[in-house]
Amino acid sequence: MVILGLLLIILGAIAILSAIFVSEGTAELLGIDMSSLAIFLVGVAAGAAILWGYSILKWGTRRGIEHRRERKKLNQLSTKLEEVEAERRAERGPDERTS
Repeated sequence: MVILGLLLIILGAIAILSAIFVSEGTAELLGIDMSSLAIFLVGVAAGAAILWGYSILKWGTRRGIEHRRERKKLNQLSTKLEEVEAERRAERGPDERTS
């Protein structure tokens, strides 16, 4: 998700920058003649793509952090469980049967 978010942000930024610097006072975007309304709509779409990409980037990052925290907590609990089981085995002694 992080990669998709970054890709949308980059594509939106490229569209906005090309509309600003390529058009040179004419209604042209990337070599295509367009009306002023079409150029405006491309800008709106590019802005929406940037915002959408940013929100996906935030969501993906938050999700990744939550997964890492959960994995760390599970590893800690697993280690504690192994320690308790080792203590129980040590308390039973070698003569008692394990079931």
